[in-house]
Amino acid sequence: MGLKGTVIAESRMEKLKSSMLSKSRMKLWMIRITTSVLLWICLVQLTILGETWGPRVLKSWPSCLSQESAAVLDVKLVPEVPVRVLPPKRVYMNNGYLMVSCNGGLNQMRSAICDMVAIARYLNVTLIVPELDKTSFWADPSEFQDIFDVDHFIMSLRDEVRILKELPPRLKRRVELGVTHTMAPISWSDISYYRDQILPLIRKYKVVHLNRTDARLANNELPMEIQKLRCRVNFGALKFTPQIEELGRKVVRLLRQEGPFMVLHLRYEMDMLAFSGCTQGCNAEEVEELTRMRYAYPWWKEKIINSDLKRKDGLCPLTPEETALTLRALDIDPTIQVYIAAGEIYGGERRMASLASAYPNLVRKETLLEPSELRFFQNHSSQMAALDYLVSLESDIFVPTYDGNMAKVVEGHRRYLGYKTTILLDRKHLVDLIDRHNAGSLTWDEFSTAVKEAHAERMGNPTKRLVIQDRPKEEDYFYSNPWECLESSYGDEF
Repeated sequence: MGLKGTVIAESRMEKLKSSMLSKSRMKLWMIRITTSVLLWICLVQLTILGETWGPRVLKSWPSCLSQESAAVLDVKLVPEVPVRVLPPKRVYMNNGYLMVSCNGGLNQMRSAICDMVAIARYLNVTLIVPELDKTSFWADPSEFQDIFDVDHFIMSLRDEVRILKELPPRLKRRVELGVTHTMAPISWSDISYYRDQILPLIRKYKVVHLNRTDARLANNELPMEIQKLRCRVNFGALKFTPQIEELGRKVVRLLRQEGPFMVLHLRYEMDMLAFSGCTQGCNAEEVEELTRMRYAYPWWKEKIINSDLKRKDGLCPLTPEETALTLRALDIDPTIQVYIAAGEIYGGERRMASLASAYPNLVRKETLLEPSELRFFQNHSSQMAALDYLVSLESDIFVPTYDGNMAKVVEGHRRYLGYKTTILLDRKHLVDLIDRHNAGSLTWDEFSTAVKEAHAERMGNPTKRLVIQDRPKEEDYFYSNPWECLESSYGDEF
């Protein structure tokens, strides 16, 4: 019994020791955990205090760094990127969705996009980012985002209209199945046409697709807020992509290094001559080639054209030879750089000879830039046109030889930039003077004086648009002279 009692006592002692050891370990773990939590709380508090008081306290303490070391650290600091302030979203009851497919070249589509934004805003609908023309003569496959900064376009207009990159999935599926309404709106329509005819269709079908957008909104007699919104889109929201903008700046920089420059929008490409039927200075083989081309495109409605009559009516682009005479008559400095904003000139060097002789400093983007820099722009005529557009805005003088879409839109944009010199050639008067000079009935001095007098008030001066009731095609184009946006400080908001 004595031995047994001793064993039991020793067992109890072992259990007691084990229990005490366990408790000690538990206390140790608790102390560690508590200490960690306290240290973490202290660290957080010190961080907060450091952010609040640190700069003040450290200023009074002696610095551990030399001035040289501090300067090095300052240089290495990353500059703060300014925060972009976005306009607040406009909240409105959405009446439906508007899809648009633009047609024509870059600047025809540019003005159409401005119109469609204004229409969408007026109708309180959601606009889907416009689709660009890929089936016209130029066959440019570029999407909207390949030419314009799509995110800037959407965000900069969020206080006016909701713009989406694509339809919501449910509606997108309906469009894919053909359950939508597609139509071409009537040209030069008043805003009431869209309110009374288009809006009910949007409410009925939820989605309406406008498949033509050229000149679908009137030039005049629209609410002032509509006109100003067209300007805001044109001059502010439609920025080109960073790649195009950067390359455009480089071209301007290269030109500026050599002095002043003039942009000549020499509209003498093959498609322009075929479409217009203007063949002044072309040989018989070229006339036949241009005629074949005109008949090859069914959407070019006018087929039989009298080139001589059209030219005398001022409806043809000036030829390179006529352009050289005109610039000389206007006393344009023969040493100035002349940037040719155009595609390939029909007839090549043969037709450009007289212009190159009178103005030897002819340049193009292809001669200023490396082929590698233009590689991504090849076969993308709208992106090439965007480069010419940017250079045209920055030029000292802009001279279009035909009043096409680019000439008109650039003219208006240069007015907005401070009425920069834009020589608007009176082609009808010019060809008469040129023919008389070539026939010997006008001396050079008489010819030059007459040309200067005819263009004294055609330099992009402030003026209002010519309005012709019921003949919108013959009146001044809104985008060539958006005077509603030029008389106030509204442009500063862009």
